[in-house]
Amino acid sequence: MNRSLSDLLQTAQKEQRHIIGLMSGTSLDGLDIALCQVSGSGQETAVQCREFVTIPYSDSEKNLLKRISSVEQASLSDLCYIHTWLGRLHAKFILNALNSWGVQADTIDCIASHGQTIYHLPARDLKEDLEPISSTLQIGDADQISMLTGIPTLSDFRQKHTAAGGEGAPMAGFVDELLFTSADESRILLNIGGIGNFTWLPASGRKSVARFTTDTGPGNTLIDKLTHQFFNLPFDRDAGIASAGTVDESLLGQLLSDPWFDEKEEKTTGPEYFSLEWLRDLVTRAGFAPGSLKPETLIRTVTELSARTIARRIEEFLPEGEKPVIYVSGGGARNPLLIQRISELLPGISVQNSASLGIDPDAKEAIIFAVLANEMLAGEGFRIRTDDQKVQFGKISLPH
Repeated sequence: MNRSLSDLLQTAQKEQRHIIGLMSGTSLDGLDIALCQVSGSGQETAVQCREFVTIPYSDSEKNLLKRISSVEQASLSDLCYIHTWLGRLHAKFILNALNSWGVQADTIDCIASHGQTIYHLPARDLKEDLEPISSTLQIGDADQISMLTGIPTLSDFRQKHTAAGGEGAPMAGFVDELLFTSADESRILLNIGGIGNFTWLPASGRKSVARFTTDTGPGNTLIDKLTHQFFNLPFDRDAGIASAGTVDESLLGQLLSDPWFDEKEEKTTGPEYFSLEWLRDLVTRAGFAPGSLKPETLIRTVTELSARTIARRIEEFLPEGEKPVIYVSGGGARNPLLIQRISELLPGISVQNSASLGIDPDAKEAIIFAVLANEMLAGEGFRIRTDDQKVQFGKISLPH
């Protein structure tokens, strides 16, 4: 038997596994690296994040990724090259992180690499008369990571979700249910990345109420893109720019009229849909001439859009009379104006940082993929729908 495969089988039998979770979001800030100690599987899963770091992409690295990220057309030569290059870059980042932590690579059981999403295409967003299947594409070749680090690497977690009839997202709900279900507190785990999504977790004593996960629409994506366009900054730190502007209610009404927000079902989206082109089109429809709106007004208005669509989506899906606690993670957790507006729009509901649950809001997504890898190795998997057979997420790349 292949030695690496034999070692991986032994890893599955361990009481504890040391797994590195990786996440690189659509904001292209950098690579989140979480060193997790995971024990058990399924409902018995326990995880501790022992170390965490975000290694930022340089401007040149970010610009290379932008060539192929969430764009309608990209060069095949760029795609081919960047897929391999990114895997090698992530391997270098991992080795640098391990060195800074004083951790030997041979003590790590496996790596769980989400990769970089370059396009997410739910069936409803197809623009041609094609077979209505959902698809999603993440790059950053895991064989490069595995060979350069010497650590077995699991990747491509979203493909099984689409193969089983899902949209490839959100993935967080599977792990949220394992780690954060409470016996007596109903919870919403809200992640505000480029796109917002949340998991509804009824208290575990209420077996008749099912967990569900859905996207909410834009989270940080429009805020970040406008902030970069007008101020050459990666994000609106502490909502300083938005706080200097006012909400244009006419424009906000036009944005909220998009049919995507009217479909009351569990679904996903991406920055491919909620793009600057989408925003420019609706600004024009609202009757504004190009350049007539102050940048601060635009950024304040799209911040309000994110807050209102998150709050509206929660209200639509929340069972009547429920007052759960909302725990927020992702970059949006650091936007005080966004969090304030969500709280004001959902009176009587407590909105807290996920740190209240012992989870670093920046590390949560990397931890999620570490747990998905753990379940692939040592668990029984997950049901995408309640009546489906269980499936495992992830493909294995061995270092030898």
